[in-house]
Amino acid sequence: MPDALLWSRVLGTGRTVVFLHGFMESSTMWDHLSLNKLNYKKVFIDLPGHGNSPLLTGEGDPSIAEMATHVMATLEALKMSDFDVVGHSMGGYVALELKKQMAGCQRVVLLNSNFWEDSVEKKRDRIRVADLAFKAKDLLIQQAIPGLFFRKERDIEHIQFLINEAKNMLPESIAYAALAMRNRMDCSSLLSTSPNDFLLIHGMNDPLISSEGIRERTSKVPFKVVMLPDAGHMAHVEQGADIPEVLMAFLKD
Repeated sequence: MPDALLWSRVLGTGRTVVFLHGFMESSTMWDHLSLNKLNYKKVFIDLPGHGNSPLLTGEGDPSIAEMATHVMATLEALKMSDFDVVGHSMGGYVALELKKQMAGCQRVVLLNSNFWEDSVEKKRDRIRVADLAFKAKDLLIQQAIPGLFFRKERDIEHIQFLINEAKNMLPESIAYAALAMRNRMDCSSLLSTSPNDFLLIHGMNDPLISSEGIRERTSKVPFKVVMLPDAGHMAHVEQGADIPEVLMAFLKD
């Protein structure tokens, strides 16, 4: 593929479902789910600066929209014009951009993700993360990743794998992604327009996005929410056995 495209992997046949990972992750995160149960064509993409994809940036400020531009170019190169998207955390933000910009983007699953703008406090924290990526990258990774899990002691092996994978990232890639998330806009109106196109799967013990905040926001936007009681921010690891069934029920034709 040309340098302007992102790394991708395609498995299966049928209707297309695109899988987008989260911050400091890669498409390897989806290996935790038994996605062979989904009788679809599954497209796994490494977002800019993550996994096997280079950091592709535009001339403006870091943005989720810019990330989505490269995902769109990759999908177009793969000749995939109609698809659903499952996005974890940051991948969910990119999925919302795809929904806004591509008529062929049909249904969107937000896994441990949300659809509103960062708070003032969270925006300050994104800047801190971007700064730490250059000053103390390994320390940032070692401190941040374990806190994403609800029961750290039972997921030590997974935590260490994620830490090792994230350490391969360039500081520039971590900083760009953090600032891109900071700069994203509220998408509540997008969900209100077509609520049946969206599903939110959330860990009730997610330390980044509180279940109370989810309930408050979704009470105003009538779309489907599935709460996983034994999961934090990494529901695909912590309660991954339940997620394929939820996806099948939502994505069925």
